Amino acid sequence: MTQETIYSNLIQLGSTSTLPENPEAAILERVPNPQQGISYLVRFTAPEFTSLCPITGQPDFAHLVLDYLPGDWLVESKSLKLFLGSFRNHGSFHEDCTIKVARRLIDCISPQWLRIGGYWYPRGGMPIDVFFQTGDPPKGLWVPEQGVAPYRGRG
Repeated sequence: MTQETIYSNLIQLGSTSTLPENPEAAILERVPNPQQGISYLVRFTAPEFTSLCPITGQPDFAHLVLDYLPGDWLVESKSLKLFLGSFRNHGSFHEDCTIKVARRLIDCISPQWLRIGGYWYPRGGMPIDVFFQTGDPPKGLWVPEQGVAPYRGRG
């Protein structure tokens, strides 16, 4: 007899999964939040995020920091890694990539609060940092600094 768990409906975890061809093809999975009613912050850090410039096709690199206050759902981390990896061959500007990640998470897990910091490495001599959040953080929620220093060059 198989016992049903909150993880039973996951299709990517525990199996071989290939990197999706693009963000639209990526499947974000979720599981019920086992700590509903508790106010806590979840942080994902992706220090090696990559995408492509939509004009030149050259690679762009970013350090993404995602913070969210779960509601009913948690994002399953392997599906999130595959989703983020799907940008590797995707051409889009820094702003679009950063906001696209946030919007997909919002659509998937309906967090009570979410913020993303996209710290992009210089391209053409200028770094671009992109920030988004769904509103003010809830009162009483501990939200640490994202800890990514602004770009300083070699000095």
